[in-house]
Amino acid sequence: MLSEKLGKLLNDQIRKELFSAYFYLSMSAYFYDKSLDGMANFFRVQAQEERDHGMMIFDYIKETGGRVLLQKIDEPKHDFKSIVEVFKMALDHERGVTKSIYNMVNVANEEKDHKTITFLRWFIDEQVEEESTAESNLAKVKMMGDDGRGIFMIDQELLKRVYTPPIVSE
Repeated sequence: MLSEKLGKLLNDQIRKELFSAYFYLSMSAYFYDKSLDGMANFFRVQAQEERDHGMMIFDYIKETGGRVLLQKIDEPKHDFKSIVEVFKMALDHERGVTKSIYNMVNVANEEKDHKTITFLRWFIDEQVEEESTAESNLAKVKMMGDDGRGIFMIDQELLKRVYTPPIVSE
């Protein structure tokens, strides 16, 4: 059974993951409004992934005898100044998610909750990929600046991203 402290942290992480999905959908809508369908696609797929992450934690709490307590999800920002701002916010957001996951791992280690440590290992690995992708995308959009050809090229690249459900080894 989950401790009360870990149960609270995991429930809060569900909220953070679902907020992330909402946040990325807002970014997607921003890019659709600008006719940048590739960037919109990238963040729409990102939103689907974040929703899945929240549901993975939902299921884990349920499977370990904890109680899922859904919390209020804040309204995301929907007005952005630039392409660079959006990608910078995405990177900063992912770094915050990583800190939250590390905090849960630290508590699970303190409590010697090996099943939760094992469960959270997948999220640690996922965050390495999330931050790397966000850093790469930010570097590219900074490099392109206001060059329409560069914007078009990265937009076409991001249009190719497809949703792939998470694979979790058991």
